[in-house]
Amino acid sequence: MQRNIICVACPMGCGMTVEVAENGEIISVKGNTCKRGDAYARTEITNPVRSLATTVKVDGGIYNVVPCKSAGALPKDKIMDCMEVINKAEAKAPVKLGDVLIENILGTGINIVATNHCPEK
Repeated sequence: MQRNIICVACPMGCGMTVEVAENGEIISVKGNTCKRGDAYARTEITNPVRSLATTVKVDGGIYNVVPCKSAGALPKDKIMDCMEVINKAEAKAPVKLGDVLIENILGTGINIVATNHCPEK
């Protein structure tokens, strides 16, 4: 089976063709112009992951929300479940850049961290 994907590992955006065996093993990757493309294709086919950037509600802050992101890549199939957890979360002001807002989200080992400050009112 062949899968065509666009690499996002660098700005080149190479179109790649990945040959996949019936058992899910990667046979070949073609079309990449660098090693990062090969690694991206293999991960995207076998265990796709994504970074997540969003906001968390803040109680008692000068802003209603604070921007945040996942401290690492999350499994793609858990992104919507992670968003459900994040949408229910609420941080207490003050929030500082780098504060862990949600620890080990959904048992992934990845924290959700603040990417800006939100002082108290």
